[in-house]
Amino acid sequence: MSDRRPLMPKATAVWLVENTALSFDQIAEFCGLHPLEVKGIADGEVAQGIKGMDPVTNGQLTRDEIAKAEKDSSHKLQLAESKVQLPPLPQTRKGPRYTPVSRRHDRPNAVLWLLRNHPELKDSQIMRLVGTTKPTIAQIRDRTHWNSAQLTPQDPVTLGLCSQIDLDAEVKKAAKRTERDRKDSGLDQEKAGTLLPASETTASSTTAQILAPKAAEEAPEETPEQEQARVFAKLKGMTSPKAEEETDEDDSKPEDSKEPDGE
Repeated sequence: MSDRRPLMPKATAVWLVENTALSFDQIAEFCGLHPLEVKGIADGEVAQGIKGMDPVTNGQLTRDEIAKAEKDSSHKLQLAESKVQLPPLPQTRKGPRYTPVSRRHDRPNAVLWLLRNHPELKDSQIMRLVGTTKPTIAQIRDRTHWNSAQLTPQDPVTLGLCSQIDLDAEVKKAAKRTERDRKDSGLDQEKAGTLLPASETTASSTTAQILAPKAAEEAPEETPEQEQARVFAKLKGMTSPKAEEETDEDDSKPEDSKEPDGE
């Protein structure tokens, strides 16, 4: 199939099916469709409700080209050369992105979000994403911005200042640059949060389990007299001071003298 296709290919195919004697293969080749899809258009099963568009009127085909293709079923339709010359597309100027006036007050919040979540980005990358200036980025980073107290980090994609594709591309570029700089410097960064081997983490608990039976074996067995003395000492230590005072008062009271029997 040719790379050049007519505008509105299905509408063009509908018109060619209804107004010419071209084969399904010729129409499919010209419109970039499958022959079975063109057959479905002819049967009324595909493109229902689509109004046909005349390719001759809009300058995409000529009458001679259609007549030639109708006589020779192996002839492929060719798009007519456009008589309208389109102006060349302007070259994209590299620099800060243009931000609408209604969203310019959100740029400092977006810059703060980028500085916190993607510190690997260069100032030039932030300028391309948000459309701000380098002095503004420096002020927000140093907290010398006139509105630093009121700034809240906000995702620039959510604010509509840039697309997620552009943000991902800049982050990926910064990650590649960081990795390249790390390799060039020859420094191997240790992975943060690496788990220690099981042999090291279980060493202390295993040692305690081994030493515990040994301590129990080395401790001498106490005699019944020693055990009894230990229990009494523990009970005596548990006696409250108030109980001891009451006991002392009872001991200090003199015994009541017996009253003489009554006559």
